[in-house]
Amino acid sequence: MGKRKRESAILIKEANKKLTFAKLNNCPTSPRKMRLVADQVRGESINQALAILKFSPKEASRKLEKLLLSAISNWQGKNEEKDLEKADLFVKEIKVDSGKMLKRLRPAPQGRAHRIRKRSNHVTLVIGANNLDN
Repeated sequence: MGKRKRESAILIKEANKKLTFAKLNNCPTSPRKMRLVADQVRGESINQALAILKFSPKEASRKLEKLLLSAISNWQGKNEEKDLEKADLFVKEIKVDSGKMLKRLRPAPQGRAHRIRKRSNHVTLVIGANNLDN
């Protein structure tokens, strides 16, 4: 690794230390279904996002609600002296990437077989604060 690349990698690591995030890996839901729920909470305040996820009938919303609570807990661990209510936290970024795929075979008529792809996903949720001086 060259000097310039190493220095930029160090800068990226320092910037990531200031972010508060939570990750959910290998969630056994298709990424498309998870993105439907993730799009609803992107950019919302944490109270509004929790309300949306709590009353959503989709299964993916339960997993995202738990992930959001984990990100809030991570923020409290980093910022023990700051007050959660005064911080005005919001969902800064939420990414849903496809994970590994389980490939299965299902019997089909006339001795054939159809491939079934059981998809999974990885979710990364980043929260930020509107006013950082509190």
